[in-house]
Amino acid sequence: MSAKGVRVRFADGRELLDGSSGLWNTNLGHGNEAIAQATSHALRDASYLSVFRYENAYARQAAAALVDVCGAGHFGRVVFSTSGGAANDLVMKLARHYQALRGMERRKIVVGLRGGYHGLTFGGFALTGDDLGQQVYGVDQRLVRHVPPNDPAALRTLMARVGGQVAAVVVEPVLGTGAVPLTAEYVDELLRLREEHEFLLVADEVATGFGRTGRFFASESWQERPDLLVTSKGLTNGTAAAAAVVVSRDVAAAFSRPGTLLMHGETQAGTPVSCAAILATIDEMRRLDAIGLAQRLSAGLDAELDALIAGHDRVSRATGVGCMRSLRVVTDGETRFPRQGCRPLWPRSVTRVRSCTRDCTASSCFRR
Repeated sequence: MSAKGVRVRFADGRELLDGSSGLWNTNLGHGNEAIAQATSHALRDASYLSVFRYENAYARQAAAALVDVCGAGHFGRVVFSTSGGAANDLVMKLARHYQALRGMERRKIVVGLRGGYHGLTFGGFALTGDDLGQQVYGVDQRLVRHVPPNDPAALRTLMARVGGQVAAVVVEPVLGTGAVPLTAEYVDELLRLREEHEFLLVADEVATGFGRTGRFFASESWQERPDLLVTSKGLTNGTAAAAAVVVSRDVAAAFSRPGTLLMHGETQAGTPVSCAAILATIDEMRRLDAIGLAQRLSAGLDAELDALIAGHDRVSRATGVGCMRSLRVVTDGETRFPRQGCRPLWPRSVTRVRSCTRDCTASSCFRR
């Protein structure tokens, strides 16, 4: 089996379009030569260097590049991780530690959105807003609350009740389950409530980052920047296990006091190979004008999806932004959707990703 560009070749000779970009992580396509050369050089130059209490040139340069693309005027530090889920575990620890440094030890609650997905590590799993079996695995959700997306009133109600105990609110700018964008009204209310209740606002851009929505990061469209930004998936174009939490200057300043130590570390975080891949991916994003390409593809998708909806009575609407789209498919006269009903809408040469959440199987089917 092999892959090149946007196509995957199987052992039996079939060649298929990778319609899901791997797991939304090969934003620049498979087999990018510049990224391959950068990672190969790093392997030969320094196969492993730790960032656990130390730093190195690879990690330093990758961190600087990330701060630059996220917004150097607002962001100032980077903490490396190995996956989106692990990075969200880190976010929960960092937010609670930050509030403790401010003398607000009671602030332990982390708020997420129903339908939001933040990984399957224990912290990310707790924060995930769908029932994916958390109870089976004994995932502790006592200090997590969930509110529906795009419902400012529900958010206000929660904050009126427990706002003084909230350490952070974590949101995907576009929910990966169903490709549902947060409305401008909802984001504005999030920003207002952040000011009022002093929680950290976290943008989980694991799926939305690196051009997926037509911007380098989807939260660039917000009126104000988040306090923490989580990135993974497209961060290395799928070539290395890597993630990062990009930290605002204000939050980072709280940890600069003598003797303050954020107790977090992962052996494989910030390795030379992953950092070389990060640097090369950012360079290739610019060289290939990946953001411009995503914007042009988005315009084409608008027309194609409009035509698809007009031509199929079982497609009720499309949601999403940029190259992150979803179709809602229903059976006429029914509220429940039999999965097999989707199949005629999709060419066999396109790989498909199913959203197997409770809401999806109950009423609709989303394809990404």
